[in-house]
Amino acid sequence: MTDQPGLEYLRRRDERRAAAAREEDSSRRIWLWRRVVFAAGAGLVVLTFLGVLAPWWLLLPVIVFIAMMVTHQQVIARRDDFTRAADFYERGIARLEDRWAGSGEMGERFADKSHPYAEDLDLFGPGSLFELLSTARTRAGEERLAAWLCAPAAPAVVRARQEAIAELRPRLELREDLALLASEVRTGVHAEELSAWAGAPPVLASRAAPLVAGTLGALTLLALLLWLALGYRQPLLVAVMAEGLFLLRTRAGVGRVIGEVERPGRDLKLLAHVLARLERERFASPRLAELRAALDADGEPPSRQIARLGRLTDALDWTKNQFFAPFAFLLLLPTQIAYAIDRWRRRSGPAVARWLDAVAELEALGSLAGYAYEHPADPFPELAEGGACFEGEGLGHPLLPEARAVRNDVSLSSGRQVLIVSGSNMSGKSTMLRTVGTNAVLALAGAPVRARRLRLSPLAVGASIHILDSLQSGSSRFYAEITRLRQIVDLTRGGLPLLFLLDEILSGTNSHDRRIGAEAVVRGLAERGAIGLLTTHDLALTEIAAAENVHFEDRLEGGKMVFDYRMRPGVVRRSNALELMRVVGLEV
Repeated sequence: MTDQPGLEYLRRRDERRAAAAREEDSSRRIWLWRRVVFAAGAGLVVLTFLGVLAPWWLLLPVIVFIAMMVTHQQVIARRDDFTRAADFYERGIARLEDRWAGSGEMGERFADKSHPYAEDLDLFGPGSLFELLSTARTRAGEERLAAWLCAPAAPAVVRARQEAIAELRPRLELREDLALLASEVRTGVHAEELSAWAGAPPVLASRAAPLVAGTLGALTLLALLLWLALGYRQPLLVAVMAEGLFLLRTRAGVGRVIGEVERPGRDLKLLAHVLARLERERFASPRLAELRAALDADGEPPSRQIARLGRLTDALDWTKNQFFAPFAFLLLLPTQIAYAIDRWRRRSGPAVARWLDAVAELEALGSLAGYAYEHPADPFPELAEGGACFEGEGLGHPLLPEARAVRNDVSLSSGRQVLIVSGSNMSGKSTMLRTVGTNAVLALAGAPVRARRLRLSPLAVGASIHILDSLQSGSSRFYAEITRLRQIVDLTRGGLPLLFLLDEILSGTNSHDRRIGAEAVVRGLAERGAIGLLTTHDLALTEIAAAENVHFEDRLEGGKMVFDYRMRPGVVRRSNALELMRVVGLEV
């Protein structure tokens, strides 16, 4: 694995673009020769019409033209694959150059204002953590990644993901192939409908009916031959009548199976390409090996099982051909195929949910592996046992460009449960809360963190940073904030210690009530074993007992406010509010 992912991305992007250009040149040449062959064929038609050439000469341009059409389609497919691969690496380069915001999948459908931290930590939306992380190309993969960001995993699960991500990190070829193959699955596969079809109970439960259908079809074929060879019509009439009676008894179930299989059969063919790629991989980490093993059913790889269904659906399509349909009817082929499809669903259908689940998890792991590859200096966090703790050295915000991010140390534990962060406007207080919260989310999803080192225990996260009033619900900002505080307090009754992040707590009320209310909330959280940070402009809150004070500073230089974004011990001693008002032109 290279320590310079940008150089590797550039090399691979340029290789894919060059390959796409070569295929485009081939496409143009084939297009030209197709016209030449077509013109030659037209000339042969004229010569044949004039009697100069025998008609069989027309076969030559037809065969050549068909072969060139097939070859042309293959060239176009390769060109498109190389183009998509180049785009895959171009998106990686954009992430490394900090110009990715607004160009990827933003996950806005996962946004939930009632979630205890998703909106506060910018998990979804333009420029969000999800947009930075996600390279998933299926909706199921995106849903899995979003779920990991929205809920902390158990320590054993986090460690298993870390091992899997570390193994996937250098496998650029695999992650590229999955991104390209899964793009077809995203546009073509209806996962919920496919799972429902595969998991439905059998429609055609009779075990004798397939044997009866095969026997009747064989007897009808024999009767047809007797009629053609010897002119005996009675056996054929009897056989057709028997088939008609059989079809009357089975047509409802057979029609239902045939009607329901069309889209799932097509979806499975698309999914088979992804599964076939995964079948070629062998993994060492336990979680990846478990996912790989989950693909097989009865010791048989999914691509082979899906190929069987594919042959059945292809045969079913042939029975609808206007020339072949009468013979298919006499042989009861649609009925026999319907029973074979139902047997396939009975045997392999339960595995479809596992296949979709494995693809979703591998895509989510691949997204985090891509992030790990692009940030080789970001370590995996250490999971601590025992009481609540969050000990970060050199913490930075993953959504900030590395050149602009200022790193700070944060340590919270049973002996230092609460940090009160004071400081002036724009000095970095809110960013500090988001930095702690976002790194906790990454850590407990199994991903690397933006830090030199991070040690933390399993934690529930609750944040009150981005709280607004709502005209629709008729609630004020203050009411929205205390409702969120109630939600955060309720999190302490769960099974995990709480990490709370409170920005400008109770700023919607007067100083007296704010002082009493804030101290009560913080004391109650601390008594329940929670750890966390709260920011304030109100220096009266810095006197809350059982809390330690830290602050950010600023200075005025040449009529401009200058911030260094360094967190220091103690309480801030000055405010920049009046200076900022004067800077923007207000007469104060």
